[in-house]
Amino acid sequence: MARIAGITLPTNKKIKIALTYIKGIGEYTAKQICIKANINLESRVFNLTENEIFKIKSVIDQMCSSENKESSRHLLIEGDLVRYVQKKIQTLKSIRCYRGIRHSNKLPVRGQNTRNNARTRKGKAVPIAGKKKVAK
Repeated sequence: MARIAGITLPTNKKIKIALTYIKGIGEYTAKQICIKANINLESRVFNLTENEIFKIKSVIDQMCSSENKESSRHLLIEGDLVRYVQKKIQTLKSIRCYRGIRHSNKLPVRGQNTRNNARTRKGKAVPIAGKKKVAK
């Protein structure tokens, strides 16, 4: 059983797919991690040795560290990513920009239609008390 970044990876999946179960790691990043750790992309998680799991953990730690000189921004995963996104949303709310107002009113933020849809964002429909139905 491989446990990386606080997530237990599914044992029967290929390693490039299993790494995507970690929040903040997509298919491209998972492939880059496997290449840097010299691990076959087609190998399954249950076939990994303890040494290979340690290599993957060290590569992820290296990509997450702020001293990463290879790229201008480093990788954010799990709790750090959630905190970063929440901080950005809180900033939008505090400056009262359009997106921040939409976030605080629990409405769709990216221009979606709200007349007929957006039930997942707005929540269950609540009937208005005293509203008369139109008679035919």
